[in-house]
Amino acid sequence: MALIEVKKLEKIYGEDGVETPALRGLTFNIEKAEFVAVMGPSGCGKSTLLHVLGFLDRHTRGTYLFDGKSIDQYSDDDLATVRNKKMGLVFQMFNLLPRTTVFENVKLPLAYSGVKESLWDGIVMNAIKEVGLEHRAFHETTKLSGGERQRVAIARALVNDPQVIFADEPTGNLDSKSGGQIMELIENLHERGRTIILVTHETYTAEYAERIIRLKDGLVEADLQVHARHHRGDEFIK
Repeated sequence: MALIEVKKLEKIYGEDGVETPALRGLTFNIEKAEFVAVMGPSGCGKSTLLHVLGFLDRHTRGTYLFDGKSIDQYSDDDLATVRNKKMGLVFQMFNLLPRTTVFENVKLPLAYSGVKESLWDGIVMNAIKEVGLEHRAFHETTKLSGGERQRVAIARALVNDPQVIFADEPTGNLDSKSGGQIMELIENLHERGRTIILVTHETYTAEYAERIIRLKDGLVEADLQVHARHHRGDEFIK
């Protein structure tokens, strides 16, 4: 059974009686432990798709099954619970709490997790160590570099041991060196069994994936299996 199954998925935004389709009937599966990059020009539906798959928004028509269960069977509270326990989300703008430490930011999802509070400190430190920031654990995030802040965001996404990590343009605010380090970290998480769904417009970022789904005007333009380690730079994935 695939982790994610979508069939004829549509998302339509409406305002003042005017409908604007963002997704126009997407059909694909994503297996557990896959690393998939979603690419395409601005406005093609990449972020909308990630928001729907990551339970941040609901689709308009079609079918979306997560781990064998239709999203239509979840209440909004159910969606929030599953998102907290089974999904980790990483964004371009980091979305960290201001004037708080790395440790406090990473700890936040545990407050809604049901995990015993006595276990939190150990879980948080393990997540911080996983992204190589234990020496910064009690620094304020505003005093960190952009690359370090994105590592904090990844640690926060990991703290509840999710099945899948969604990353929306995770290198978009970083220089090429920091961006490469973040992608190596994400690649390492995949190699250790995580499912990764990456939204990006950057070819060098997508080259870390083993599969690339290209969107255009809300439709799947191409769905390519690639072998990231052996095909980086090959013309057909650009």
